[in-house]
Amino acid sequence: MGAVRVINDDGQFYSEMASAGTKLVVVDFTATWCGPCQRIAPVFEQLSGKYPNAIFLKVDVDKCEETAAAQGVSAMPTFIFYRNHTKLGLCQGDDPVGLESKIQQFYGVGDSEESESPVSGHMDLSTFITKSQCECLNESDEHNFVQCLTSDDGYLESDCDEQLILSIAFSQTVKIHSLKIKAPKDKGPKNIKLYINQPRTIDFDMADSNTSIQQLTLSSKDLEEGNVIPLRFVKFQNVQNLQIFVKDNQNGSETTRIDHLIIIGSPISTTNMDDFKRVIGRIGESH
Repeated sequence: MGAVRVINDDGQFYSEMASAGTKLVVVDFTATWCGPCQRIAPVFEQLSGKYPNAIFLKVDVDKCEETAAAQGVSAMPTFIFYRNHTKLGLCQGDDPVGLESKIQQFYGVGDSEESESPVSGHMDLSTFITKSQCECLNESDEHNFVQCLTSDDGYLESDCDEQLILSIAFSQTVKIHSLKIKAPKDKGPKNIKLYINQPRTIDFDMADSNTSIQQLTLSSKDLEEGNVIPLRFVKFQNVQNLQIFVKDNQNGSETTRIDHLIIIGSPISTTNMDDFKRVIGRIGESH
C-alpha cells in the first residue's frame, strides 16, 4: 500500500482510473525536465505512504500527451484529484503544504480500510458538499449543522422548537440514492420532507405547505442503527442542492438532534471514461 504508480501510456491511465472504484486518486502530472517536479517528487512519494488508501499516480506528460491534453494540464507539476471518475479539484506548483492540504480535503470517508460503501456502486457524498454554502434554519449556536456532517463527537440540535431546515449545496451535480441519519431514538427526526434544486433556502411556512419531492417517516430503529433509507432514486438524478425539512421528532419534545447525516449517491461524472477510450484510439483512425 502507498506506493506511487508510474503511468507510461494513456491506456494505463485509463485502466488505473477504471479500477480505482470510489477511492481517492491523486495524479501528479510531471515532466523529467521540470525542476519543481523533481523537487516535489520525494514529497509526493512520502504522502503516498501517509495516505495509503488513496491511489497515487505519476503521469509523464511527454509519454501521455493525450491524457495531459484531455485533463487540461498546461503547467507542471499539476496535481489533479479524482473520485469515482470525477475531477474534484487541482493544485499546481512545488507546494508541499498546499498539496497535502488538498489531499486532506478530499481524503476521508471513502478511504479507510473498513469503510465499504453501504450501497454497492454508490458512495458517501460528503466530499462533494460545499460547507460554506450550506445553511440550517433553527440550529443551536453550540450544536450547529456542520457538526452532523462528520462522525466526530459533535451533533446538530434545534434551537427554539423541534423543527429544522437543512440546506445542503453540492460542488457539482449528484445523484442521490439514499440517506443515513444517526440520532438518539427519542430526539431524532421522525417526519421529514425533501426538496431539491431550490433557488434559495425555503422557510418553514413554505416547507410545511409546498409539495416536496419525497416525504419520509423514520423509525427510532432507523436512527439508532443508522439504517440506509432508500429514496425514490429516479427523482434524485440531477441534484445541485438538497433541502431537508424536519417536521417533528420521535417523542414530540422541544429539541431535535442529529448526530450524523450521510447522503449516499454518485457524482455525475465530469471525466467520462469513454472519452479517454476515444482519445486513446484516435491516432490513425480514418474517419
